[in-house]
Amino acid sequence: MTATATTPPLIQAPTAKEKKYDRQLRLWAASGQQALEDSHVLLVIASNGDDGSGSSVAGVETLKNLVLPSIGNFTIADSAKVTEADLGINFFLRSQSLGQSRAEECKQLLEELNPDVQGHAITTPLSDLLKDPSRLRPYNLIILCAPLPQEQRRIICEYAQQYSVCLIHIQSAGFYSSFSIQLPSVFPIVDTHPDPDSIQDLRLLSPWPELLAEVKALDDLDKLEDHDHGHVPYALILLYYLEKWKQNNEGKAPDTFKDKTQFRDMVRAAARTDNAEGGEENFDEAAAAVLKTVAPFSIKSGCREMFEKDSCKVINEDSASFWIIAAAIKTFYETHGVLPLPGSLPDMKAKSADYIKLQNIYKSKARKDVAEVSQSVRSMEKKFSRKDVIPDGEIEAFCKNAAHVKVLEGSLLPQLRIEKGDIQTRKTMLNELQNTETLLPILLAFENGSRSQLDDMIANNGKIDFEALNNQFAEVDRVGGRELHNISSVTGGMVAQEAIKIITRQYVPVNNTCIFDGIGGTTLVLKL
Repeated sequence: MTATATTPPLIQAPTAKEKKYDRQLRLWAASGQQALEDSHVLLVIASNGDDGSGSSVAGVETLKNLVLPSIGNFTIADSAKVTEADLGINFFLRSQSLGQSRAEECKQLLEELNPDVQGHAITTPLSDLLKDPSRLRPYNLIILCAPLPQEQRRIICEYAQQYSVCLIHIQSAGFYSSFSIQLPSVFPIVDTHPDPDSIQDLRLLSPWPELLAEVKALDDLDKLEDHDHGHVPYALILLYYLEKWKQNNEGKAPDTFKDKTQFRDMVRAAARTDNAEGGEENFDEAAAAVLKTVAPFSIKSGCREMFEKDSCKVINEDSASFWIIAAAIKTFYETHGVLPLPGSLPDMKAKSADYIKLQNIYKSKARKDVAEVSQSVRSMEKKFSRKDVIPDGEIEAFCKNAAHVKVLEGSLLPQLRIEKGDIQTRKTMLNELQNTETLLPILLAFENGSRSQLDDMIANNGKIDFEALNNQFAEVDRVGGRELHNISSVTGGMVAQEAIKIITRQYVPVNNTCIFDGIGGTTLVLKL
């Protein structure tokens, strides 16, 4: 045997990039990182005079938290010059920045945080930029900092809605802040990162031939030697005793709580207590998993809502890749009564060889399910002569996460100018104001500026805590729209987190509005 034949293969060391972004790659993987690096974020800061009012600091802090994980490109649109007030609250300005372009100065210091990121600045007035909204085309996320003239805000909102661009509106003053998110009318998320305990899918009540064959190979579990008996994977233990249960119950699996309790006792009683270890952990695992795993398959609400969308029911040449795959998975569900198997197997006490063998059985079934869905996708692509072929990896990822897909229905940024609000908006706000712990007055104060403008809606309503409401309006009035850096910094962290969810299409972002009370340290999420 030659030396080369006995030399083990070299282990590929992490690249410099993988080392640099290791922690975030664990959160959103290479696909999410690539989405970040392909993005171009526009931060729009309204020029608001020399008093330091506005939400420019919250916006810049948001960019800081996007630059660090490597957002590809960012642009700051701000025509203001740096003032003394800016120097007191914005950490991304220097004393020599005084009188210089605020956009250029902030851009320069933000770029120093990460050489992989390219910054840009637009110093012309926003009104000039919006004369031709097509100039917003390069950006896939727009962040607006209040105060912004209503007409300019309207133009940007309508552009974002027309071209399915996500939009975030930030407001920060004193100890309060808020942000609202405008998503496209349909915003699907495949990789929602659900709780790991909720994604176990062992299909114990609908096993396939290869899995059943593995159970039959056990023959008589009671005759196994102690070591082997104590290392049978709990999934096989449950399948083994399910077959015994069915033999004594007219072929029916335990379905009521009483039946499942009896079945669990049956499994627990089969454990050996007189072995060298004094017990069997694999049987403990099996008994603990009964209520969670011995249950008929059912799809969750998010997946069911996806199937009911018209975009899923009617596929044509203009359908997005998401809906083509969704339609293929719906066909799979209607054919088999289950979704494609994710293929993952939870940890369980077993011999390594046995666990790997069982794991391969699940992975093999998952690959077969993906192949069936892929065949449906390719048929639809051929039917509609699609030029863009959907990548195999995208289909596989969708199949793996199908049970937890979420389709959000976006809406325009909430318009809370009370004198212009519709009846439904007024009812929503009035109901929320009756909650003694509500933070809605903070948002109303940002939007309306004066407590008196609420009088026509809330006068003589005994269910409203007027003292708390007045205090929240008074705080916004007191600071005159000026920011506190620590509040804006916290807000920037929250907004950046939501921005990353939007850009990577992973996790579930806030759908509409979040309000932060820095005095009480509380937040409130509302859909307005």
